[in-house]
Amino acid sequence: MSSDDPAEVNPDLYRVVFENERVRVLEYLDHPGDMTRPHIHPDSVMITASAFDRRLVHGDQEVTVHLEAGEVRWLDAQTHSGHNIGANDTHTFFVELKEPRLSGSTTERTLGPSAP
Repeated sequence: MSSDDPAEVNPDLYRVVFENERVRVLEYLDHPGDMTRPHIHPDSVMITASAFDRRLVHGDQEVTVHLEAGEVRWLDAQTHSGHNIGANDTHTFFVELKEPRLSGSTTERTLGPSAP
């Protein structure tokens, strides 16, 4: 893994719960006020286990995210740091894809999870 791997950069918040040659599944759990150090996510599917409010930051980009428990969202590959700005724990799972995006893809990448 790289030095920007979330499980290595923020080992108190991320843990690997499953991995094979095609995917890796991370569990993320934090408490109100917790912050992550900058890290990289590959293209992923995010499944929320709790409702939460977070601020994601990358460079001069900043996005505030509110999600309910049980939502499933696409997460473009990205680098960011996060801050739990809500009153609830953040509990979510990331299914990280190990296969790269097809070359020539023109899909615009966004910070934070996709809209429903």
